[in-house]
Amino acid sequence: MPKRTTIILDDEVYELLVMESVKKYGSTKAISKVVNDIVRERLRARRELLELIFSEKKAEASEEEFEEFRRELSRRFEER
Repeated sequence: MPKRTTIILDDEVYELLVMESVKKYGSTKAISKVVNDIVRERLRARRELLELIFSEKKAEASEEEFEEFRRELSRRFEER
């Protein structure tokens, strides 16, 4: 069930939300939908990033393979 709350927005943020609401839903009455879409997307992306960071890693490399990779990467950076 949706919850009602009050947030205080900077003028610039409000204007961007109004423009996005009109663009996406054809009305300024859909600002809540736009805010929900943005917050949901950001929270999902953050959760996915944390899962990736803390998940068990599948790749394996020996010390020699890692050093070779590091040298190749350094060489590429130096070429720029």
